[in-house]
Amino acid sequence: MQRTLVLIKPDGVQRGLVGTVLSRLERRGLKLVGLKMLRLGREMAERHYAEHRGKPFFEGLVGFITSGPLVAAVFEGAGAVAAVRQMMGATDPLQAAPGTLRGDLGLAIGRNVVHGSATPADAEREVALFFGPSELVDYRLDLEAWIYE
Repeated sequence: MQRTLVLIKPDGVQRGLVGTVLSRLERRGLKLVGLKMLRLGREMAERHYAEHRGKPFFEGLVGFITSGPLVAAVFEGAGAVAAVRQMMGATDPLQAAPGTLRGDLGLAIGRNVVHGSATPADAEREVALFFGPSELVDYRLDLEAWIYE
């Protein structure tokens, strides 16, 4: 099983799309194992987008992601990183295919509703940045406890 981070960005929260995004990912067969709403500070936003530091759009990314509350989620499943990336669609909603989250819900490249980890290594780093181990559910352990209680 693989885990990946999904952020519903401030535009998605403001537009009331949290339930829609979470539902579509769950309907794909991914298991929600962590969820929280928070407002990122600049330091954490810079850590999250560290690979883009020095690029012309870095300040815009940090400014936007810290502009309002977001929802952070961890989804688990076979090939979860690739599955979420496919479901999100292209970064630019105008280039994203219909049926993808960004194609259906995004408005502009800077307001594209969701972030998902790009690689399994990124997913590990990003999940650890947003969630501690005690904030994530292990369904396998919970299922065993439920069966034997």
